[in-house]
Amino acid sequence: MKVGLITGQATLELLEFAEPEPAVDGVVVDIAYCGICGTDVHAYQAGARYNPAICGHEWFGTLSAVGAEVTGLTEGDDVVVAVPPACGRCEACVAGHADTCKAVLMTQIGAGVGAAPHGGFAPRLGVHAGRVMRADPGLSPIEAAQVEPATVTFHAVRNSGLTLGDFVIVQGAGPIGLLTAQWARAGGAGRVMAIEPSEARRTLALSLGVDVAVTPGDDAGETARELTHGLGADLVYECVGRPETVQTAVDLTRRGGSMCLIGLADAMAPIDPTQWLMKEVRVTAALAYTHAEFEACMGMIADGRVDVASLHTSTIGLDDLPATMATLADGTSTDTKVLVDPNR
Repeated sequence: MKVGLITGQATLELLEFAEPEPAVDGVVVDIAYCGICGTDVHAYQAGARYNPAICGHEWFGTLSAVGAEVTGLTEGDDVVVAVPPACGRCEACVAGHADTCKAVLMTQIGAGVGAAPHGGFAPRLGVHAGRVMRADPGLSPIEAAQVEPATVTFHAVRNSGLTLGDFVIVQGAGPIGLLTAQWARAGGAGRVMAIEPSEARRTLALSLGVDVAVTPGDDAGETARELTHGLGADLVYECVGRPETVQTAVDLTRRGGSMCLIGLADAMAPIDPTQWLMKEVRVTAALAYTHAEFEACMGMIADGRVDVASLHTSTIGLDDLPATMATLADGTSTDTKVLVDPNR
């Protein structure tokens, strides 16, 4: 079968892999949709080492085979990609920090024991049973394929210290920023402002509940100051993932405010530590999620509190993946969220 893998800088190849068989503690998932993540795009741009198991890590599908030792799952189950519960054995778990379980982290970055040889840009995928969770029946396939990035942002907002009435700025209105803005609204933010260069994405942000959407630059800072009577944002979510926007997030934050780092920059970030110190800014960061957060996230998408379906702008087949990745990487794409249907 053909599988899409990033094999170098600006290089995505369709390679041949054998059909997967389930391990005794594993399953085989027939992939219905797999989303293209900003992390995939960054890896394509940089050509840096990228674990093949997470090249295509936002997927939804149906179980076509279940290993002999797997319980609680059966063939025909619709499933989303997830992470297992905390292992209970690693240093973090033993110390009482199950929410930062090392085994779960390894799974998240595709480096755990039994990591798959490729990700979800494939018709089928064999994975450990702990990597899947039954999809909420209230989700459409398009929604289910976006549970993984939605859970990333749910985790970020949940841990960011958001309080009722906060003035929130979201830097970047791509899929991660648009989801973050919605979770912030659901979590009680008073006003939400998005900063995004794309007019289409600014318009989409406004339709999804953002109060103000502006372009990057000095005018964005001026608008924030006007809306906060010169104070600055209570909380800024950095969702762009570029080195220079880390400092920009702090620039927009009020003294005593908070910045949450979500976007993954692929180089060292130039910062002004004196400003961070003078502002006494609080910083949180979010890489991924916990097992329990998947369940909570799916329920809130299913009941309409967060709209993921509106982010989806196109569906492509595997043969179109190399060209689509190239346009996403060079900035010429007009898409927000692209899903890959490997059977198309």
